[in-house]
Amino acid sequence: MSHTDRATPRPPQFVTSRDNALVQRLRKLGQDPTAYRKLGEVWLEGDHLCAAAVQRGVPADTAVVADTAWLGEHGCASGQDAQAAALSQLARHAARVVVVPEALWRHFTGLESPARIGFLLSRADASEALRPGLATVVLDRLQDAGNVGSILRSASALGVQQVAAIKGTAALWSPKVLRAAMGAHFGLHLVEQVEVAELDALAVPLVATSSHAEHLLPAAPLPDPCAWVLGHEGQGVAPALMTRCAMTVSIPQPGGEESLNVASAAAICLYESLRRRH
Repeated sequence: MSHTDRATPRPPQFVTSRDNALVQRLRKLGQDPTAYRKLGEVWLEGDHLCAAAVQRGVPADTAVVADTAWLGEHGCASGQDAQAAALSQLARHAARVVVVPEALWRHFTGLESPARIGFLLSRADASEALRPGLATVVLDRLQDAGNVGSILRSASALGVQQVAAIKGTAALWSPKVLRAAMGAHFGLHLVEQVEVAELDALAVPLVATSSHAEHLLPAAPLPDPCAWVLGHEGQGVAPALMTRCAMTVSIPQPGGEESLNVASAAAICLYESLRRRH
């Protein structure tokens, strides 16, 4: 959106009914982790996620704003404050603005405290394929949305370009994963519902983490680029996927713990790859 577009925004639409079609879609997106796959839309709730999308140049179809945060044409709103001014300015990056009463926001929010702004995005990349030759993370049936989101955040921060989620992994664009990743989605190429055989398209060696590995991470001859394979929180990497891995590594744990949380293990492994690269 150009500067001129932001200076002369389209008039907002005001919605007050729970039965409104948009409100019903937002409710589904906020409550069903996989609703985005059926609806073809992703709901970003909160100013941090919306600002991250704007920073990455991701177009937003609709900004939904609480009436307490919309300043309007004359610069006034109930509860007007500096935050409301910032949220109003952020909302104008979207193609259209919908204003709802804050009481109605509670009907579709996934948060304990209403965020007062959210973006609705078209999910145009739903059918994208794996890209060859990229530093990649492969998620093998991870169940915890917090773990998945944390791994995406570490991946984006530490130079990974692509994440492949094997079928059975928590939905990458679910509200909980989006909140845990804090905007990392927009710096990664994400592919969901991947079959194990499709990983051949990566064209890079697969490296798995395991407590019974052939190499300790500090001394392992890590290929670069590679695809780090991170397994199910309880079961680890599936045997069929493990046989495809060129190498397995373990993280030294002199403190004697049996294992690390998978998100912590991912951050350590990805940092080691980055350290070697530089």
